[in-house]
Amino acid sequence: MRPTRLAPWLMVVAGLFAATAACAQKVTIGSKAFTESVILGEIVTRLAQDAGAQAEHQRELGGTRVLWNAVLRGDLDIYPEYTGTIAQEILAGKPIAAGPEGLRAAVEAEGLRMGQPLGFNNTYAIGMREPVAEGLGIVTISDLRDHAEVVFGFSNEFIDRGDGWPSLRDAYGLPQTDVRGLQHDLAYRALETDDIQAMDLYSTDAEIEYYGLRVLIDDREHFPTYNAVLIYRPDLLSRAPRVVAAMARLQGAISGATMSSLNKRAKIDRVSEDRVAADFLDATLHVSTEVTDVTILDRLLQRTGEHLTLVLLSLAAAILVAIPLGILSARYERLGQLILGGAGIIQTIPALALLVFMIPFVGTQEPPAICALFLYSLLPIVRNTYTGLTDIPQHMRESAEALGLPPGVRLRLIELPLASRSILAGIKTSAVINVGFATLGAFIGAGGYGQPILTGLRLDDMGLILQGAIPAAVLALLVQGLFELSERILVPRGLRLDPID
Repeated sequence: MRPTRLAPWLMVVAGLFAATAACAQKVTIGSKAFTESVILGEIVTRLAQDAGAQAEHQRELGGTRVLWNAVLRGDLDIYPEYTGTIAQEILAGKPIAAGPEGLRAAVEAEGLRMGQPLGFNNTYAIGMREPVAEGLGIVTISDLRDHAEVVFGFSNEFIDRGDGWPSLRDAYGLPQTDVRGLQHDLAYRALETDDIQAMDLYSTDAEIEYYGLRVLIDDREHFPTYNAVLIYRPDLLSRAPRVVAAMARLQGAISGATMSSLNKRAKIDRVSEDRVAADFLDATLHVSTEVTDVTILDRLLQRTGEHLTLVLLSLAAAILVAIPLGILSARYERLGQLILGGAGIIQTIPALALLVFMIPFVGTQEPPAICALFLYSLLPIVRNTYTGLTDIPQHMRESAEALGLPPGVRLRLIELPLASRSILAGIKTSAVINVGFATLGAFIGAGGYGQPILTGLRLDDMGLILQGAIPAAVLALLVQGLFELSERILVPRGLRLDPID
């Protein structure tokens, strides 16, 4: 073959190698649903991009188990974690040798890798408003034993963690029974309004200084060390070695005071996590990264597209499945009771629980949200299809049979048109429900209008909350109106006539 003919093929091969290399450099970073984790996730993302990777940051994905399992499955490559959480929660009950290297070996035994400490210890603590603690004479956690009337407000994760409330209660013999679970950032507001008197803190929380809280002395040294580290997949060592090398630059680079300052900029001063991370990297590691300012309109368009994707895909799948199930329910009584009962049971499962149930099967982001919304959409459509078909007057059924029409033709030309108003009402109900429930998809990284709501709750920013809540309400009204108009097209004219008084 002549060289001139070889050249195009060589270019194709080179292109394939380049594409393969680009794919191999794709890195996904996750973060938990609190500000510090988001900042750390953004710092790692920008470092990975500076190292030449196609890095994506999936923010606010939920709690510890969600992210750990996501890295194990390969949905994520890296996420920030804490040594105390690893030892006391993730690997609780498993043999761990003493010291950092023992913990590192235990993590490697699970199939993952643990980076070196980033430089700060963000341990748990118990905090109270200074005037309340002073009035009750509470200085240490042990002092709480003499004040059973103190109302605790703990983050939901802390209530159930092995290193959280159960072990704290047992270690100190605390008598409190009025213990409430609530979102961590909202607990500060509840503390300020005296709805609760004590809460769990992260020692680097910016709110400690902002609200003037007293951090109770852990006089029995119950809480372990929570050094911040990065958990990552071992294949990164071969797939993206420059990213691993870039992560190593963070070793010891973030002190406790620095982390508190970064948290303060994001939560108190309202500076975006992107800007906070970029400024830290520039000042500390001399890594310059670009921060893109996104307008409210740009965010609205992006969130609207994400929200519509969740709603439309789940609703379309539900229509394709639920209408045939409704027909089967109307045709076969016993089978129908099983179908309706199963759909009803699904409807009783809390939405967040259903989202988490889906993660082991389909991963994070949009797929579990779409699956959960699909399951929630079934009952209204199945039930209304069943009701619409079974409510057809008997004499109409007999007339159709007398004409000698086959069952399939009767269903298509007579029964479904007669039941169309009821079926459409079920689809409309499911669509409106989906618009509201889709906001919960933000808890697992699915985006949509729930993202600004979740971020607004975390940052105590009512403006951000409204950026998600108002468009969601408007979309629900638009969906309602759209179905009202579609009834004029899809429902036979005779069935659209108002009943005569």
